[in-house]
Amino acid sequence: MRGTFLFCVYIFTCFSVFGQKYNSFDAEGKRHGKWKKNYKNTDQIRYEGTFDHGKEIGEFKFYKPSSGKSPTAIKIFSKNNDTVKVRYFTKKGKVISEGGMIDKDRVGLWTYYHNDSDKIMMTEHYKSGKLSGKQLTYFDTGQLTETNFYKEGKREGKRIMYSEAGVKIKEFTYENDQLHGVTKYYDTKTGKLIIEGNYKKDRKDGVWSYYENGKLTEKKLFPLQKGGANN
Repeated sequence: MRGTFLFCVYIFTCFSVFGQKYNSFDAEGKRHGKWKKNYKNTDQIRYEGTFDHGKEIGEFKFYKPSSGKSPTAIKIFSKNNDTVKVRYFTKKGKVISEGGMIDKDRVGLWTYYHNDSDKIMMTEHYKSGKLSGKQLTYFDTGQLTETNFYKEGKREGKRIMYSEAGVKIKEFTYENDQLHGVTKYYDTKTGKLIIEGNYKKDRKDGVWSYYENGKLTEKKLFPLQKGGANN
């Protein structure tokens, strides 16, 4: 009786182990089923996941040569959607960033986290691999530190920066990735305006005004004429 029981356990174990077949191909020579590849001449896993007649499906884990059993990236493939969900990890398993990709291009919302933390450091949007739309950056306290806008990978419109206390301290205007338009600087404690002027294609242009305690104290005309500042 005991011998029959042990034999059944042995058969079950064999089916469990050998049923997990890796690195198979279908009749057309396409990868099919579970796959696992190591780095050449090592025991270190390079990637593991499942193929459906040559196409990745479900979860794939990717490893670096020194990452051991902790994946440095996980990608989730869908049968019905070209967008792949991607997450990058530290050696300790903390998420570094996450978002979507189509082929090698980032798409949609991407989120980045502070070092070894689950607190958001930055969010940004991509379209066909290029930054597009609003980018927000945060202190590790959760306080907003900077806002940017992008169009086809280039800064466009307002860029605003804040102190850890939430006070607006700088304001820039961009056109085609160059400073172009109104620029303002504020006192980091009071939030009062201290400098304002304009840029034209990355160079100061026109009248710049300087303030102390809310009062105008100086004006300069740019570009500066030979001989120094214009008051």
